[in-house]
Amino acid sequence: MDAASHWLFLLAIVVALAVLAILLWDLLSTGLPRLSWSFLTSHASRFADRTGILAPLVGSFYVIVLTAAFALPVGVATAVFLEFYAEGDRPSPLRQSLTQFLKLNIDNLAGVPSIVYGLFGLAFFVRWMQFGRSILAAALTLALMVLPVIIVNTREAIRAVPPSLAHGAYALGASKTQVIFTVILPAALGGILTATILSVSRALGESAPLLAVGAWVYVTSLPRTPLDSFTVLPVQIYYWAGMPQKAFQEVASAGILVLLALLLSLNGIAIWLRNKYQKKAEW
Repeated sequence: MDAASHWLFLLAIVVALAVLAILLWDLLSTGLPRLSWSFLTSHASRFADRTGILAPLVGSFYVIVLTAAFALPVGVATAVFLEFYAEGDRPSPLRQSLTQFLKLNIDNLAGVPSIVYGLFGLAFFVRWMQFGRSILAAALTLALMVLPVIIVNTREAIRAVPPSLAHGAYALGASKTQVIFTVILPAALGGILTATILSVSRALGESAPLLAVGAWVYVTSLPRTPLDSFTVLPVQIYYWAGMPQKAFQEVASAGILVLLALLLSLNGIAIWLRNKYQKKAEW
């Protein structure tokens, strides 16, 4: 990189940081006055000074927990199958080709726009399986969306495990299944959990697929079962931001601050888990 390119790169970083600082200052100046305990524990209202974020907050929690519950075991099982069992001990050319085709398509699915998953969830989960506009349909849709990312990152975490650990276990007489589930997966657990949390945090900020599967913008009661109707933070913020009243736009800024706090918390947990398991690996 020559000197001109270096300075242009630094200038782009400075401009991006300045724009980010301006946006954060605008959010804090308009959203902080609206943040209160009443805002976090109240239901939606037609009046900006009475409205709250309790229903979308609880709905987001239910959706994300179910998403992780569906995506994590399926993603890890698929990654283990692709890494250790797909081609077999004596792979034939046809089996190798099918495995490579499957891996390529999983990689490609990681880049599919989220709205495509939303339309699939609308057609399959909402209408064909008749789950309706429910938390279950939303969680299954988001699980499909984050599943390729979890599979890809789990495979990378498995590959990052030193081969000497597996060789030592084999030398002690362990079987292939024992090596995978008692040596390799525990050693890769940090990377797997980090990838899952980051994927779930991405799903937490999505609104397009949830609007497609029928997330409501005005919910005045908390969901009790996975088949209940729901709303989530991004959808509620989108609704408030579209209101013509300035007061509702200030409420939307407060909702964005809550969403940012949740996303930063999830990212912080992912970083903590990564560092924790990296230190264990060094020991």
